Amino acid sequence: MSNIILVTGGARSGKSNFAESLCKSRNNKTAYIATSIPFDEEMKDRVRKHKESRPQNWTTYEIYKDIYSIVKEIANNHKTIILDCVTLLVNNLMFSYDIDVDDANSNQINQLEIYIKDQVIKLLEETKKTDLYVVLVTNELGMGIVPGNKLSRVYSDIVGRVNQYIASQSDEVYFVVSSIPMKIKG
Repeated sequence: MSNIILVTGGARSGKSNFAESLCKSRNNKTAYIATSIPFDEEMKDRVRKHKESRPQNWTTYEIYKDIYSIVKEIANNHKTIILDCVTLLVNNLMFSYDIDVDDANSNQINQLEIYIKDQVIKLLEETKKTDLYVVLVTNELGMGIVPGNKLSRVYSDIVGRVNQYIASQSDEVYFVVSSIPMKIKG
């Protein structure tokens, strides 16, 4: 039976380091699912730093869409998965979906959210069919003010509801503040 752990916190809170430490303490058979698309120099530098912090023997999968389709393959070769991060996964799925959020009506936005949640639901369903130890990293976006523009509000709303769903399906949930993890579930 799988073990699903959600690690959340603010930007630069230390959640990725904590999530990686959970995986390092388990074994050397870790699959690292990177959901980012390095589109500028700043992002490329962040990706480079993340790669340098990981053990060399971890296998990296750079994917954000239909991740559920590779879970079985990963389970055949690994014991642990770290997915970093859910917020970039949602971002990339939003921008690959054929919609202009600023001009979209509520029905179109609801369809976008259904599509994104379906991707996450399928990922967790496939994960639960394995014996994998799975650590998902996400940002907690709900502790600031409501964003001033529609695109940011829609993004924040979808990330918040996706995080709620993942937390409800997780065996353990950690909230990280200033590199200090607090176990809030499990």
